[in-house]
Amino acid sequence: MNPSACAAGLRPGPILGIETSCDETAAAIYCGERGLLAHCLYSQVKLHAQYGGVVPELASRDHVRRINGLIRAALADAGVQAGELGGIAYTAGPGLIGALMVGAAVASGMASALGVPLIPVHHMEAHLLAPMLEDPAPAFPFLALLVSGGHTMLVAVRGHGVYELLGESLDDAVGEAFDKTAKLLGLPYPGGPHLARLAEQGRAGRFHFPRPMTDRPGLEFSFSGLKTAVLTALPADADAQTRADLALAFEEAVTDTLAIKVERALQAAQLERVIVAGGVGANRRLREKLAERARRGGFALYFPRLAFCTDNAAMVAYTGWVRRRDGQMPGGALFTTPRWPLDSLTPPRSAA
Repeated sequence: MNPSACAAGLRPGPILGIETSCDETAAAIYCGERGLLAHCLYSQVKLHAQYGGVVPELASRDHVRRINGLIRAALADAGVQAGELGGIAYTAGPGLIGALMVGAAVASGMASALGVPLIPVHHMEAHLLAPMLEDPAPAFPFLALLVSGGHTMLVAVRGHGVYELLGESLDDAVGEAFDKTAKLLGLPYPGGPHLARLAEQGRAGRFHFPRPMTDRPGLEFSFSGLKTAVLTALPADADAQTRADLALAFEEAVTDTLAIKVERALQAAQLERVIVAGGVGANRRLREKLAERARRGGFALYFPRLAFCTDNAAMVAYTGWVRRRDGQMPGGALFTTPRWPLDSLTPPRSAA
């Protein structure tokens, strides 16, 4: 057991992680000695598909229906009794406030009943640390490209809880741009994966879109103009091949832009390792382009497994374990927040 945990009188044991920030309900068990013991997830994609996007009230209600069963399943898969847990970690933000409150209420009740710490976890910090669940895990420091439906960020990660925001999107997040463009092309929800599959049938060179903000210094992103460019280029009577060609041109523009900014950020922060986190990190073209640039540029590249790119509780349980191990739980009491700047986090004591 970590000395700081002993000093705080904390009971040793695995951490239960709970994730309910948006449209995935998940529970996981992480143990410092044995690693990830179990992770269970239920996706609400089918529930929201008929509406073309996430309906917050429906998401919250479905979290209520699913969360207790997933927690029981995770405990059973891990072979852990609830009384053996050493803490309950939950996603406190950012996210949909109603959805966050479901996980927070369940976590708070369990922590109180079991007499263990309640550990609020920052959703973006959890994504940043998701590659730590892999073998080999990246060593600190590294550059993190965090790309999801709600965030596009470049972060210099110096250690657990020591984060420097280098650049972010000024408008649409990259995942949001994928989804909006997919909708323009008549693709179903969730649009990003459907657009990527359609792009595989596209012909290169028929359309070309700008690589936003790469012709000027800086590490910020802007993707809202790309979906407008697709709309302008989209004929009213576009056939299937034209839509595939547009999807490919859009995907190429986005992934090129991300790769260019990653190389700039590496130079600016003087780092030699890159991790990619968030749902868009599953995109095949992005992985291929970054891998090619890593070979040419000599930097190391890390991805979490595909299941841990999207929202999940494994990353929440791991982040909660780190915070508990180092004797510092952000917030220290039950809270939820739809907005929570990453750079407002207090580093664990061991990193301060």
